[in-house]
Amino acid sequence: MNRVHKNLSRRARVATGGAVLAVVALAGFGAVSANASAPATTSAATSAVAPDRATTTSTHLTIDAATKAARAALDAAEKENQRVTVAVVDRNGNTIVTLRGDGAGPQSYESAERKAFTAVAWNAPTSQLAERLEQAPNLKDIPGTLFLAGGVPVTADKAPIAGIGVAGAPSGALDEKFAQAGADAVAR
Repeated sequence: MNRVHKNLSRRARVATGGAVLAVVALAGFGAVSANASAPATTSAATSAVAPDRATTTSTHLTIDAATKAARAALDAAEKENQRVTVAVVDRNGNTIVTLRGDGAGPQSYESAERKAFTAVAWNAPTSQLAERLEQAPNLKDIPGTLFLAGGVPVTADKAPIAGIGVAGAPSGALDEKFAQAGADAVAR
């Protein structure tokens, strides 16, 4: 045995051997992990690129513009001492921002979102859509919609890009007035 080996106790030799094995094992594991996480290469033959005529671009309201609109609608309601909730949804009906004013009723949250969704889906104020129910009463059966006044669309180049819904005032006309104040804030 060599001199270094003789001077180490059996316990020290076992501990040193264990440490060496751990380092070797970790190095091997790291190599396997690095190999497994390397991105797969794809050949041009297996990937496809859609031609320009197969795609479309859409305009969306930014979070800043949506927040500005919601704040303007809530401010308009608060000026008239109304306790409302304001919801702004994107073109696809997904909620961007919702502001629940102090004292707004619990039903107002969902109602505001549904009014906003309805306005953007049909690109019309919900007060006009409520009138359409007389000719097509089953419209109200479409999931997620609410055909009560209080929702207005936001458009860009005549296409709907967002909807603003307000709920909680004593009348739909007031709700819609506040929603329109939000839409007007985006237009400025």
